[in-house]
Amino acid sequence: MIDIIGDIHGHSDKLEELLVKLGYSKSNGIYSHFDRKVLFVGDYIDRGPKIRETLQIVRAMVDSGNAIALMGNHEYNALCFHFQETEGGHLRKHSIKNIIQHYETLKQFQNNQNEYEDYLNWFKTLPLYYETDKFKAVHACWDNKNISVLKKYLENDRLTDELIYQSTKMGTEFNEAIDQTLKGKEIKIPDGYYFTDKDGTKRTEIRIKWWDDPAEMTYKSISVEPIENLPETPIELSKLKTLDFYSDNDKKVFFGHYWLKGEPSVYRENICCLDYSVAKGGKLTAYRLNEEINLESKNLIYV
Repeated sequence: MIDIIGDIHGHSDKLEELLVKLGYSKSNGIYSHFDRKVLFVGDYIDRGPKIRETLQIVRAMVDSGNAIALMGNHEYNALCFHFQETEGGHLRKHSIKNIIQHYETLKQFQNNQNEYEDYLNWFKTLPLYYETDKFKAVHACWDNKNISVLKKYLENDRLTDELIYQSTKMGTEFNEAIDQTLKGKEIKIPDGYYFTDKDGTKRTEIRIKWWDDPAEMTYKSISVEPIENLPETPIELSKLKTLDFYSDNDKKVFFGHYWLKGEPSVYRENICCLDYSVAKGGKLTAYRLNEEINLESKNLIYV
């Protein structure tokens, strides 16, 4: 009896509209349901017009036991943007690109530094994954090997200050597990090909469908985002760090992150992405999970 909600990115009005549509009511500033709770899959901040309000809603629901909130890559990035390196600078460089990504959050907390730092501390309490005997949830990618690595390092499925520093050491198993879990798997596309992402950045790597067998896919078909000029040629499997993919015999898994468009639907009977680009004029989407064995698109509810 749980409702899994995708990336919000500071759109608290849409969040409140969705919660009401799901049958939640507000009392003493907290949304609750008489027999259900929410699981948020991360990305509460950046981009949207009401980031503080979004955080207030989500945190109040978590603190009252009416929700579980996972960490998204934007919360992780905010922590790294804030944490200073010992030799100067920050774990996430203050480049123009990164500053622009965090601009709306920083702007909306102007003159409220203590409140912002309190939320940064709260981000560290957010687990990076969630699993029951029936389903799994994560922000971007559930890879069983990566989750095993995280279980080895994390404390109660969460990051500490020391672990945040460790997680930025490029090339380590912990760094790669964090990166793929929160940001997904990518593959370099053949030389001569590139595309421009939603922020206008030129890219030569694509986010891949980590639930499909790469040995049976082309560059075009394995891309999560439909990109017109990708080649319909088989993937060079040697370019992948692993050939593992999420089995259709594994548990139901829910995630966000991928900026999908159009009418929300499930990818497969056990695969459901809940990010339908609310920050780009799309839909804020939830999956109402009951006792069904296989996922069904009719259980997707959105505003």
